[in-house]
Amino acid sequence: MDRQTICTNGSCPNSCGPLTDYYIPDYILKPDTEQVIVDNAPCCPVVVFINSRSGGQLGSSLIKTYRELLNEAQVFDLSEEAPDKVLHRLYSNFEKLKSNGDILAIQIQKSLRLIVAGGDGTASWLLGVVSDLKLSQPPPVATVPLGTGNNLPFSFGWGKKNPPTDQAAVKSFLGQVKRAREMNIDSWHIIMRMRIPQEGPCDPIAPLDLPHSLHAFHRVSGCDSLNVEGYHTFRGGFWNYFSMGMDAQVSYEFHSERKRNPDKFKNQLINQGTYAKLGLKQGWFAASLIHPSSRNIAQLAKVKIMKRPGRQWEELKIPRSIRSIVCLNLPSFSGGLNPWGTPGTRKVQDRDLTPPYVDDSLIEVVGFRDAWHGLVLLAPNGHGTRLAQAHRIRFEFHKGAAEHTFMRIDGEPWKQPLPKEDGTVVVEISHLRQVAMLANDPCNSKSINDPSSPCHPHDDDDDSNSLEDEDEWEDGRKKFGAAATFKIPDEVDIAHLS
Repeated sequence: MDRQTICTNGSCPNSCGPLTDYYIPDYILKPDTEQVIVDNAPCCPVVVFINSRSGGQLGSSLIKTYRELLNEAQVFDLSEEAPDKVLHRLYSNFEKLKSNGDILAIQIQKSLRLIVAGGDGTASWLLGVVSDLKLSQPPPVATVPLGTGNNLPFSFGWGKKNPPTDQAAVKSFLGQVKRAREMNIDSWHIIMRMRIPQEGPCDPIAPLDLPHSLHAFHRVSGCDSLNVEGYHTFRGGFWNYFSMGMDAQVSYEFHSERKRNPDKFKNQLINQGTYAKLGLKQGWFAASLIHPSSRNIAQLAKVKIMKRPGRQWEELKIPRSIRSIVCLNLPSFSGGLNPWGTPGTRKVQDRDLTPPYVDDSLIEVVGFRDAWHGLVLLAPNGHGTRLAQAHRIRFEFHKGAAEHTFMRIDGEPWKQPLPKEDGTVVVEISHLRQVAMLANDPCNSKSINDPSSPCHPHDDDDDSNSLEDEDEWEDGRKKFGAAATFKIPDEVDIAHLS
């Protein structure tokens, strides 16, 4: 008996139902394959993307298990085939089959769900590809936590610990995917523009090879409307967070070390311990003594925000001790911590702050002084320095403030050189649209439209933990930030970026 017969006739425990609920026939996945007759359409067809390099050996083991349970052709190793090629081929075949009146193809496309297993960067990579497909009904995405921080899976109830890879565990996860509810979350567009230096490089420097976030953060071409003569312009997007400063530098060192010595990073607990050691080694627990004030955000850049659509830009005052700034879309950072928390009654009244909803078109801006300040998040009601909630935010780096800084998008860091000549480097983040995630209970993310979301502020907010009162190119067309659908919102005045 061949594998296809075994899979389609197999069954799962009550938690997931029969495997045929998830099975997609070959002819749907592979163009020009002979069509077969299927009695019933699967109620939860899935396409699975797994980063075999994530989670030590877990990624490879997970691929093996999924291929044993499902059609091998619906399980993809991201180290062998990029998701944009897979989904472009799949949806092109959908259109061809639909034009021939194939009812099964119509039903599978309508109910399709995607599973991605990897770190936060891997999940963001897939979300970017889905955003660029220009689909009227994009498939929702479930995330398997195979990374170190796993903020995206944790935000939507999929956990933050690396999962077992045996058949029982995978079957249980498939059942959760079938029962999961769809939840829309905001996506954020990011532009970085800098004057071309007279000498020396100014391109983002990745840790030994380019992280997924920068795969999506390509330089625009000369014919792009964003291109300005004499300037480098990059653009991309994110779903969880953009950060700059202290935390991004530690992350950069961690990723660089892991790229050089991958065999030493096969255990999630060891990875987290190494992360903490790097923070100690770099002196971020004694930042005021070891690091110069030029590393502080206020000395590096002027920050401006637009609180709501259509309002005026206003300068955001950053306390001089802040060495790390995080623009947060989801309530999970550094492995499940919530830097924003839930503002108390006084904060809501005095500063117009709200709980962190994932679909309110606002991004939470939080600052940290040093590593000790970050540990406050471990305490009940702990939070960072709440700086603002904004619809758009802009960083304008001062001339000669520093030779470089460190930035990070959804877990993927890079080292960003800053030009020494005249001309400001600008990074601008603006709300774009929304994408669909699959949420499992209990879910940490809250929707502004969910009746169970907190409508009123909490009175037990601990303000003692805060310092808030302190003084389209051809090759890149498929990439997030480069597709025609990912255009700059009409209200964005790109002249400010030059």
